Formats: sequence, C-alpha cells, structure tokens
Amino acid sequence: MSPDLPPVVPSVTAELVAALSPRLRKRLDAGVTKLLARPAVREGDTVRIAVDDETDVVLRAPGGTVTGADAIHCGCLLAPDCLHRAAAASAAPVAEEAPAPAEVTEAREGTGTAQPEPDAATAEQRAAARAVFDAAAAVLEAGTDGAGAVLQAELLHAAHTARLAGLPRASAAAVSVVTGVRAARSADPGHRLTDLAGALAGVLGVAHRLPHATGPDLTELRGTVRQPYRPDGSLRLYGLFSEPVLTATGYAGAVTWTADADGRLYTVSDVAPGGPARATGAADRAVRIGDTALTHRELSRAGLAVSGATVSPTGRLGAGAGVRAVRASGAAWRAEPLDRLWAVPAAEQVARALNGGQDLLFLEVTLAGTVREATGDCLLADCAGLPLRLATAHDDPALPHRDNLRLLAAAGGSRLRIVARLAPGPYPRALLLAVEHPTDPGARVDLGLDRLRRADLPAGAVAPPARAMATGDEAPLHLLRRRVHQVVPGGRRVLALAGNRPGDGARLRRLGLATAGDLLDDLHAAAADRSRDTFGRLLPADTGHFARAWLAAAVYTDEVERALCAAAWGAAVNEVSSPGRTP
Repeated sequence: MSPDLPPVVPSVTAELVAALSPRLRKRLDAGVTKLLARPAVREGDTVRIAVDDETDVVLRAPGGTVTGADAIHCGCLLAPDCLHRAAAASAAPVAEEAPAPAEVTEAREGTGTAQPEPDAATAEQRAAARAVFDAAAAVLEAGTDGAGAVLQAELLHAAHTARLAGLPRASAAAVSVVTGVRAARSADPGHRLTDLAGALAGVLGVAHRLPHATGPDLTELRGTVRQPYRPDGSLRLYGLFSEPVLTATGYAGAVTWTADADGRLYTVSDVAPGGPARATGAADRAVRIGDTALTHRELSRAGLAVSGATVSPTGRLGAGAGVRAVRASGAAWRAEPLDRLWAVPAAEQVARALNGGQDLLFLEVTLAGTVREATGDCLLADCAGLPLRLATAHDDPALPHRDNLRLLAAAGGSRLRIVARLAPGPYPRALLLAVEHPTDPGARVDLGLDRLRRADLPAGAVAPPARAMATGDEAPLHLLRRRVHQVVPGGRRVLALAGNRPGDGARLRRLGLATAGDLLDDLHAAAADRSRDTFGRLLPADTGHFARAWLAAAVYTDEVERALCAAAWGAAVNEVSSPGRTP
C-alpha cells in the first residue's frame, strides 16, 4: 500500500480486478509489487506512474479520492482491461465510499423522531452479510501470506455490496481487514498481528450474526453512516519519542510519535526495505513531511507546525504536495501540554486500550530490579502500587533495547516517567519504549535508538539479581491464543500441517479451562477436515466451517484475556468489546 497514491474507493478496485482475464489475475500480485517500486509524480489532483519508458498509469482524484474506474487510465495496448490499472487500484489506500442513497435517507430520518427497531434483516441484507462472511472466510483460509490482490478485491466487492444494502458497519469492517492485510503484506510499521486478528474476528462476527438478528441487536449490527475522512487543517505538534521498526519480512525504519495540545497522538514514519542498519540509521533521516529538515531523532524532542495536514484514521501524518511543515519548539514530558498525558490514571489508560483505543501507556514508575521470565529478564517497577513488568519492545541484538533494559535494572529506586505499549495478560505488563533520563531531569531516552551508558546511571548503581515470580495461568491460555494468531498470517494450512497435540486440550481442561480445550480441539478438527470424492480427490475446503471454529476460539481468547488484564490493572472495561465479536 503506497501513501503516495490517492485513495481508491472499494468498488473501483473490485471492478478493475473483476475485469481481468484469469491469466492476468495470476500476475496481479507481481504487478502490484512492480508498480510500488516505480516513482509516483503528483501534479495537483493527478498522480502519474511510469510503468516503463513508454507506458504511464494516471490516477485522477478530484477532491483527493479516486471514485470511478474511468479515473484510472493506462497507455498500454491491453487497456482498459489491463493489469496496470488493477495493480494501481490494488496498491492505493482504500478510501471510504460516499454514503448510499438509502443510508443518506436513513440518516436524515434519524434526526427526527426515533425510528422503530427493525424486526429482521431484509433478504438483500442477509445476502450481503453472507457475501461478506464468505469473502472474509476466504481471506482467513489463505492467511495474509496468501491473501493477494484478488482475494482483497473480492472482500472489497462484498464491502461495497454491504454498503449498498444499508450495512455500513459490515462494509467498514471488511475494508479494515483489507487495509490490515495490505499493511501486513507490505510490512507497514503500524501493522500488528493482534489488531488484524481482531479485525478479522470483528467482520466475521458481524456478518455471522446479521442474518439472524432483530430489534436493537440488528440496529447496532447494521451500524450508522460515518462522515467521510477529511484533512485535519493546521496542527501544532510536540515530539514524544521515536521507535525503530525492524520486521521479519525485510523492512526497517523509524516511527516518531507526537501529540497536539489536546493529547491526540500523531505519527511520522520512514519505513522501506532494509535491515538493522536502516532501522538505526532512519532516526537521523529527515522526516518526510513538508519542507522541514528535522530528523526523526530531532523531532522526537522538538515540535512541528503543520498546515494543510492530512491524517489517516490511525493518526499517521500524510506527506502530500499540499502539506507544509516547519520546526517549532518542543516540550518536556513534565511540561504542558505533554504533562497531561501522564495525568490520566493507569487504569483509565488500560481501559481505553482494551476497549479498542490507543495502546500506548504514559506511566510514572519506580524501578525495582528485574524479574526472570521464560523469554528472558524484564524490569520490575512499582506503578501506583501495582507490580508492573516492563519487557523489551524488540529483541534484535542490533537494537539497544535489551542493553538499555539491563542498565536500567541498576537504577533501582529511581522514579521515572515512561512510555510503554500495553501487553495484555493476567498481570500488569508493558513493552518499554522510552524513559526519562535516570540522572538528567528533563531529558528522555528512546530505548530502541539511544544507548545508555553506565555514566548515565545514579552513582553506585548496581543491578540486583533477577528474581523469579509466578506467571499465573498465561501459558495454558497461550496454547489456544497461539493457534488463533498463527492462522492469521499462515491460513488454515498452518494448523493442518502442524497437527493437533491431544495433550494441549487435556491440559487446558485439567486447569479449569474446559471451554478453551474444546475450542482448541474443534479448531484443529476444522483445519484438518478435508473430504474426498469417490476417486480419492480432495474436495474444496469448507471455508465457512473453519472460519466459524476460528471465530469462536478468537472471541473466547480475547474476552478471557481482556478480563484477566482488566482485573490485573483494576480497569473498568466493557463486558463485551464488540457485539460483532460474539459468534
């Protein structure tokens, strides 16, 4: 997915991919990869990509969005049903479609008196929901590794059909899965496996329940019309910290986090093919926004004034031609406006994260040594009376995370402000990203980029020996969670090849997690369920059966983990995170 291309509405991508011949469909993923490697030149509302010396693909986006297939033009001999047009649409970000006429009418009527609850979904809505479920199940069957542009287009087509049928929630959920799959396949720094697993469970859950829902449940599952995404105007941002990005698929770089005066978070990223050297070196590259010469390392401690800003739903700042940015003064963590981030109680921050919000935590802790875990030592800290475990955000030896954590262990008793990422589990745990400097008030350390020295520690600091602590029941539940997450990138074949270990389900039942044990057995059975015809040939897989087994396991795991994590932090969370997540 290229941020240099204008967003394309789902129906356009679905139309262009559907027009391809079977031979060109097989070449579509390679065509997307090739096109993403070519430079895109923007001139006003037009983006031009030189496919080769003689052929250009042109995307016209009046208003910033490609809304029709005729707005993507190619000069090759096979146009209009050519690979290049479909590849351009598949490589571009997914845009929100304009509300369907039925949605607009419904929204207008909703401003008056309360409307009666629907008795049941219409035949059109039931068919649209089934189409969304089937398309999402096919993506799950293949996993992100196998869910190329063709499967993505089929899910986008289902999303468009759902929107026309008056199901904006199912439509938006399907689009979010496509966006997540593209992020996973392109190693986008914002991609997280748990988020994509949640998105898949969300769209499958909504589509599964819709055909049978009535009354208030149906109203909620249908959803409401959302306003289209809009540019964010002018922003005054303050640097918070930077973190390196290093993926297993060969991408590396850095992401810098900033906040505005109201505490909203925004990111600027620089990620491209590369290894550890690029992950560490990207911090000293100029940020790709406006004409500023600030590096990521400098921005993390300075400020930025942006005009004509464009912002993704996840807070990522765009770098379009109309964006202007200049350096501005920064702020210390203990000064306004950043100080307010740490004023929010930890339990409230955790509740926000568990209910689908931002997962960064801004905490004030007292370091208390190290604790030994199966994956290595982590810091133990006191956070308002809670024993908090702080683990490394990345274990690659080229990054300083692990070395910095070892040195911080010697600063026992130090009271510091930190930024960490919530790691849900049965006890308070987070991944450490940045800290206040142990001996230099006002300074901060980005633990994935800066290297602490022993001279940075308080005088006489010595790391105490690590102590072992009980880890609760994380391991038994992990037996189910691991299988749920393995399916997302690898698809059904991962479980089919791995086979079932009978002892895992028995262990879960023996420890009181009988439902988890049954769900694990059902998931493995569904993965291995391939019937044969009378000649011994494999019949097509029942993707719906596998998707329902996976959905049940995903919902159960998510709710148990949320309950355990909320109890550990004393956080108040919704009883069920999303009605669409319940099979």
